[in-house]
Amino acid sequence: MGVLNVTPDSFSGDGIMDAQAAVTRARQMLADGADIIDVGGESTRPGAQSVPLEEELRRVMPVVQALTGDLGAVVSVDTMKSAVA
Repeated sequence: MGVLNVTPDSFSGDGIMDAQAAVTRARQMLADGADIIDVGGESTRPGAQSVPLEEELRRVMPVVQALTGDLGAVVSVDTMKSAVA
């Protein structure tokens, strides 16, 4: 599984805010052997601010759509909001 954080404040420090850069990174993860890409649009680091629903959707949807459309990749979404899932 490849983990793709599309947040400016990722716990692991590897957040990617540009959707195209995120898709490029996911393509590399798939080429390296990942069979699932997990996309997260809200940081889970201690003290992180909650992200409004609309902002989280704005972050994850372009990436999810590109991965499931062009690549046919299996994608999971790391979220606490049912509307994002």
